[in-house]
Amino acid sequence: MIAPPNPAHFRDPALRPIAEKVLGGTRLDPADGIALFETSDVLSLGALAAYANARKNGDRVFFSANQHLNPTNVCVLRNTCVFCSFARLPKEDGAYTRSLEEVYQEAAHAVGAPTTEFHIVGGLHPKLRLSYYAEMFRGLKERHPTIHIKALTAVEIAHLARIEKTTVEAVLLALRDSGLDTMPGGGAEVFSTAVRATIAERKLTGQEWVDVHRTAHRLGIRTNCTMLYGHVETAADRIEHLTMLRDLQDETGGFLTYIPLAYHPDHNELGEEMGRVGSATTGYEDLKNVAVARLYFDNIDHIKTHWPMVTPFMSQVVLGFGCDDVEGTVVYERVYHEAGAKTAMHLPYRGLVELIRAAGKRPVERDSFYRPIRDAFDDLEEPPVAGAFAPSVHAA
Repeated sequence: MIAPPNPAHFRDPALRPIAEKVLGGTRLDPADGIALFETSDVLSLGALAAYANARKNGDRVFFSANQHLNPTNVCVLRNTCVFCSFARLPKEDGAYTRSLEEVYQEAAHAVGAPTTEFHIVGGLHPKLRLSYYAEMFRGLKERHPTIHIKALTAVEIAHLARIEKTTVEAVLLALRDSGLDTMPGGGAEVFSTAVRATIAERKLTGQEWVDVHRTAHRLGIRTNCTMLYGHVETAADRIEHLTMLRDLQDETGGFLTYIPLAYHPDHNELGEEMGRVGSATTGYEDLKNVAVARLYFDNIDHIKTHWPMVTPFMSQVVLGFGCDDVEGTVVYERVYHEAGAKTAMHLPYRGLVELIRAAGKRPVERDSFYRPIRDAFDDLEEPPVAGAFAPSVHAA
């Protein structure tokens, strides 16, 4: 356990009363959260977040051996989610939709590797029905019965409910019965009505996103939560978003982890309008978004860094700013590489272990519910980890 920081030594006096709350176990209010985002004393902020994290997680940093699968990039919101670089219209160059056999072929790359989780998200395809995903999950479970399925964002679930003319609950029950274990937290972006009108006009509202996750939690389906930062949002927008997530966690306890997601401006309309290329966020903002989340979420145990977006180096740095979980092996990452991410498509298992160790932390391989699988790696031989895999695709 690290020693608590001394607020008297903080350069920014606005942080001192907030630190007293944190040290005393008092929940931060939205004004505190905004002050945290507005401070320039990022080192004191980081020290406070590191202490808050150590109280929850000690020196452990979790990671998973996961594999991302993206069945289609065809999306009916192609022309309205202006921050997205992944989506395509059905006949647009680069559009693809996988057959189930192609999905199973890519998933077969997990055989012989230490994979414990499939992470499955994609576009809002106008013709793929609920039966496509239900059969996919059943087929994956038949072929890989021990691998956890974390699949489909709230936006995808609501889209399927519209297509099937049924309820979100009915869709979730059908998918749960077919093998769905948990849900990712994507599609949240920023809940602010004004921000969504600018970057994702036709997407679910923030309240609708929350309602899908509330339903999932009621059905026993645990989920993750996210926020996309670094575009047009303000500090007040961010804290409104975090407060809505914190409130739902108070109500249901269903969130497993929170992941701040850094916006990438390449190959999308928003980036072109803003005249930005390359990484849209600075390391300064990446550190802040992790640290503020750790301090504001007193009821969510884990904060994850997504290395494909912020680089493995920055993911290593944020382990000292309140973060206790690193995105896993991934195997083949598409969504953020379409938006200009320059990182590798995957990180090998041993690479994750060494990244965490080099930050002075204790690596712990976990399952999807944060139960430890392994925390002794001294005798680890290089496992047969999958490399970047580019499966064949057919047109949408």
